[in-house]
Amino acid sequence: MSSVRHRRLTLVGSITGAVIVALDGTVLTVAQPTMQRALHASFVQVQWTSTGYLIAVASLLVFAGRLGDRFGHQQIFAVGILGFGATSAGIGLASDVGWVIGLRVAQGVFGALLQPATLGMLRATYPRDQLGMPLALRTSAIGLAAAAGPIVGGALAAHLGWRAVFFLNVAPALVIGVLALTVHLPTPAPTPAHAPTSTPNSSPVTGAGTSAARLDLPGACLLAITLVCLVHTLVAIPETGWTAATTLGGVAAAVTCGAFIRHERRTASPLVPLSVLGSATVLSALTILLSASAALFGALFVGTYFLQDVLALDPLESGLRVLPLAVMMVLSAPASAVLQRRHGPRRTTMAAMVLLTLGILLLSQLDQRATPVEIGAGFLLLGAGFGTVMVTATAVIVHQASVGNAGVAGGLQQTAMNIGPTLGVAVATMLLTLTAPTAAGGRPYGGASHGGGSRGGGALADGPHWTHDAFVSAMGSTLLALAVLAAVGALAAIKLPRRLDAERTRNPRRGVIHRRQPRPPHATESRYRR
Repeated sequence: MSSVRHRRLTLVGSITGAVIVALDGTVLTVAQPTMQRALHASFVQVQWTSTGYLIAVASLLVFAGRLGDRFGHQQIFAVGILGFGATSAGIGLASDVGWVIGLRVAQGVFGALLQPATLGMLRATYPRDQLGMPLALRTSAIGLAAAAGPIVGGALAAHLGWRAVFFLNVAPALVIGVLALTVHLPTPAPTPAHAPTSTPNSSPVTGAGTSAARLDLPGACLLAITLVCLVHTLVAIPETGWTAATTLGGVAAAVTCGAFIRHERRTASPLVPLSVLGSATVLSALTILLSASAALFGALFVGTYFLQDVLALDPLESGLRVLPLAVMMVLSAPASAVLQRRHGPRRTTMAAMVLLTLGILLLSQLDQRATPVEIGAGFLLLGAGFGTVMVTATAVIVHQASVGNAGVAGGLQQTAMNIGPTLGVAVATMLLTLTAPTAAGGRPYGGASHGGGSRGGGALADGPHWTHDAFVSAMGSTLLALAVLAAVGALAAIKLPRRLDAERTRNPRRGVIHRRQPRPPHATESRYRR
């Protein structure tokens, strides 16, 4: 098979896998009320159809990425997408909500296998300097799925019932999964296990692959426990507030995180290579993704209540007000690949985070007299900033990783993109709760749902509602805090490289990466010519 056809098939598979996961999350959020009525389920049970998926997928992403590094991303991708489709079909046939919850947890496991592989395959297929546009196309497709999801999900749930929502992705998952199993694409030769993970002259994260190294199961367990405690705590805070249980969950997450880092520094075959844990570039990119996704989905959570409760818009009208966000995500992703090549990831990401911050600040100034143009402008800035950040920060993470660590890099990126929205919704709900009771004397918003592990949404509790003035007042201060969170991401962008290849130049005769050394003054050209 030619190299060009190989890359195209890999890109199609990567985009399809990412879109299936994104579409599953958005359409589920729309279908949940119908599913609750049809299955005679409680609100808590319906929440667990999202929470169970989120906990499963977030806790296993990094380990799934390492499995791809060890056994091949195409094989792990095939298992993940076929399992995702099979569990979707099972959910569509489920007889009660208990089966739905259990199958959603299983779907989260397969989703964890699927998501890092979509990035790992791209890293293993495309040269470093050609990764920008494939990542941009993948991000545009995710944005398009996010825009189409509520419309498609609403139409299916209204005319065919909630089960049709889950049958939606069965056919594409089956087709792409079978292709991944039957079409044998060439893969790079694995790096020997005894090769050094880094050298004095190498890039900080371009260590050798670990395809032949043993799997770090203790590290995987510690990281999974850390993320389970963290995600469960973040999900519980909007529902119960700070209680002994949520505090204990936060403490447990911190303790196991410390134990994980200590274990990774001592083990011979770490789950996350030390070069990644100690890379300021990778950690900065992860911080940017975490803060950007938290700020965006926290603002979207607050904005949804503002549109439907304060302005009294129906779900369709609210979706049209938010549509500029999805449109700009689709348009800004390919543009960001061009900007990154021209201006570098540091400047591009800082500018994008500024746009994201300005969008949140603009939304914080809205009140009952807000016009569609003002609302649309705020969401337009959010989409332009976030779409660009997703491409540039992801490109930095994937570019910095060697082929042997591409799965782990993809797992870390996906973990940040799953935890960020959960963090943002938790922060927004907590701040709304803390700032409004004195104005209204009640706590109206007590729950938050997280569709598909990558989306944040809200659900009204049964308590009294704030007045419009009280909510607008609380919304302003909450969005200001989220804008500060976005500004943290802008500061983290300072640590990104000016150019992805600024510090490396390859010697074509030896295939070794060297740092570019300045030429001594007063030297003749012939003296330093090789």
